[in-house]
Amino acid sequence: MKTAILSLLIASWAGYAVAATPQQAAEKPAITATTPQSEAGSVEENVVYGSANGAELRLDIYKPADRKPADQHAPRPAIILIHGGGWTSFDKGTMQRMGEFLSRSGFVAFAVDYRLFHGTESRWPAQLDDVQRAVRWVRANAAKYGVNPERIGAFGHSAGAQLAALLGMEDTRDNSDPALAKYSSRVEAVVDVSGPTDFTVNHDADGVAFLTSFLGADYAKHPEVWRQASPAFHVAKDNAPFLIVHGKRDESVPLAQAEKLFEALKAQGVPVFLEKVDDEHTFRNPDVRRQLAIETQEFFNHYLGTEP
Repeated sequence: MKTAILSLLIASWAGYAVAATPQQAAEKPAITATTPQSEAGSVEENVVYGSANGAELRLDIYKPADRKPADQHAPRPAIILIHGGGWTSFDKGTMQRMGEFLSRSGFVAFAVDYRLFHGTESRWPAQLDDVQRAVRWVRANAAKYGVNPERIGAFGHSAGAQLAALLGMEDTRDNSDPALAKYSSRVEAVVDVSGPTDFTVNHDADGVAFLTSFLGADYAKHPEVWRQASPAFHVAKDNAPFLIVHGKRDESVPLAQAEKLFEALKAQGVPVFLEKVDDEHTFRNPDVRRQLAIETQEFFNHYLGTEP
């Protein structure tokens, strides 16, 4: 991939969530007015959802102001928020703005940490295993946090978008934990922002070196490993609905990556919408960021719903 697809995905997404209308590449569904924003809710930080190699895996929970965590009478839909950073950097804190925005919109948002790749530690698919575990943990604790376990979505930016996409496509890879074995890791809707979708194309020397190390396999000898990590190769009729948002001036992850996934999902009859926005990889324009937040809210409200 382009050299930047490594350093790529390393741009921060912390300033996000706040309106120009981005160009549309698909007809949008009939969506009702956006859910009115309530006052800010509460945040429960650094909740442990699992462990790996002796280290705890943590998440932050953004809860609506008008819903007590233990209220089981009108459960909310939940959103898993997955940060970018090239699978090597950043953490759940970069999802704070979106977490707050979605909680004010009536969702319970879970911003998750996952193992980061360094040297030879935490190679792929450790990251997928972690976010799949997070989804199952949310389902296992749905009653405690007032969540409807059948209405869970995923939002990811950059490297996080690759992970979010796979949550809408694949069943649990590592189901060895008996405490979570009965819970699915699949989500019901996905927002993919600036995400890579096919690691087998757009190679350059730097990209090949990084991905060979990260994936633990040489492409020439084991192309199946690279395809396995690429959402474009997991497209099927039963995939979750997708909203794909990508910058037309993205020099880190080519727009063609988003277009390829869009066309593949569309060919399979999966509800999918592609927004091409006039911006870069991290959406520097505040108006575009605001529009992204609105589009995300409307998409999740349409496919997951929020309680009145």
